[in-house]
Amino acid sequence: MGRKRLITDSYPIRKRREDPPGPTKGELAPEPGEEPQPESLPLDADDADLELLRQFDLAWQFGPCTGITRLQRWLRAEQMGLEPPPEVRQVLQTHPGDPRYQCSLWHLYPL
Repeated sequence: MGRKRLITDSYPIRKRREDPPGPTKGELAPEPGEEPQPESLPLDADDADLELLRQFDLAWQFGPCTGITRLQRWLRAEQMGLEPPPEVRQVLQTHPGDPRYQCSLWHLYPL
């Protein structure tokens, strides 16, 4: 009695070709004309401040952020005893007229 036949026995064996170098499955390809940025580059002060504010916008524990400025949201969270990060207020006070700092991530989207 021989071995049990498998379904793969009826198909020829084909060698897989090597995938071309580039983005793997699940990665986004860079835009044309844009060079990929290594993750190890240090952020300058402005980028670090904007990233801190983005993280504040995404923190759900301080309440909704649509329809109000970041400073209004920070003050509301403080009044409610939610202990928002003091660094956020410092960054907001150093850039009082700049909408990149004052408005939340979703300020351009209609309510």
